[in-house]
Amino acid sequence: MFEFLKRKRKLPVVYKRQDHCVSRANIDPDALKVLYRLHSLGYTAYLVGGGVRDLLMGRKPKDFDVGTSALPNEVKHAFRNCFLIGRRFRLAHVRFAGGKIIETATFRQNAQSVGEIIEHAAEGPQEDNTFGTPETDAYRRDFTVNGLFYNIADFSVIDWVGGMDDIRHKIIRAIGNPGVRFQEDPVRMMRAVKFSSRLGFKIEPKTWAAMKKHHACILLAATPRVCEEVFRLFTYSHAAEAFRLLWECGMLGDLVPELAKYIDRTGGRKSPTFKYLAALDAYDAMMTEKGFEVSNGLRAAVLMTGLFQEERKLGAGRKVIQLFTGAIKAPKAVYFTGAILLDSTRRLAESPKKNKTTRFVHSRDFLDALDYNRIIARADGRSEAVLNEWAQLYDDKHDEPYEER
Repeated sequence: MFEFLKRKRKLPVVYKRQDHCVSRANIDPDALKVLYRLHSLGYTAYLVGGGVRDLLMGRKPKDFDVGTSALPNEVKHAFRNCFLIGRRFRLAHVRFAGGKIIETATFRQNAQSVGEIIEHAAEGPQEDNTFGTPETDAYRRDFTVNGLFYNIADFSVIDWVGGMDDIRHKIIRAIGNPGVRFQEDPVRMMRAVKFSSRLGFKIEPKTWAAMKKHHACILLAATPRVCEEVFRLFTYSHAAEAFRLLWECGMLGDLVPELAKYIDRTGGRKSPTFKYLAALDAYDAMMTEKGFEVSNGLRAAVLMTGLFQEERKLGAGRKVIQLFTGAIKAPKAVYFTGAILLDSTRRLAESPKKNKTTRFVHSRDFLDALDYNRIIARADGRSEAVLNEWAQLYDDKHDEPYEER
């Protein structure tokens, strides 16, 4: 039997417009067009998921997703700019100018038993066209803070799962039995880490206990999904906290055992790994303000710096970075860039005036290498004078002057 069928039926808590802070002025105009159009045709249409959470927290959502009672073909008929994707579960993508997509999904429910989901975990979520109601849709979501709906019909927020209280108390709580939910989809544990670090929320004790018990299930998840979630842990300038949680619950030891062992033997929470990640966070925040995105190769290099410094051998960068990129099947570009950046520490440690060759300043990886070495120098409290000399050399040989991008 499904967990949903075991629960006693209850009504949601409905927060009227005066009881919450979500304003249409902060919702993407194209998302509003989708919501209003579906509502005008007689369908239920809600803004769903992380967009509602972020609006309630006063944050700007990255995406605006819509949940509706309309079936995929009905959504397609409602919008000329709509395309259906997916084979097992049909999703409607309503496209607007500039490549913007408003993802619109029919309310759904879990169609498989827990055993079937666990059996196929390595293939990713096995979803099909089993449609449901707003209630079943809310209960199949991962965490309570992501299970809230904004109703365009009356501008209310609908809460089936206690998400409003958990936002107020800054808690990440799995919906339903966390042990079961994490075995259904182990990547949810990584998402718990991501939301906790990004939002500054504490993971609720039962949810945390389930993560520590079932952390090894992450090895059953589809590797591309794990790789994607690992790199998402670096975003929003909270990588140090995210990887600390990943290490504490045991998942880091499952994914990159050599790195977890290094953290264990170098002070745990006080390990240099977290010092370097904190410096990366500061750098990442500065880059975000300037409109730049940090490369995944640089992120990987910073993560593995402590372990690399233990090696101190020529070519160690390739060996160390492979421990990370190989484990999560990261793209080859991440491996090559990360290896170059790690090994650049020896080259950029010496003044270019004493260096026999300065051709590295013409390499496409030079600017990343310079920034990587600045991050590590700042974390270690070392002078950047030699790095400034390399930056000046770059300026002398290029039309555009170097700046921390």
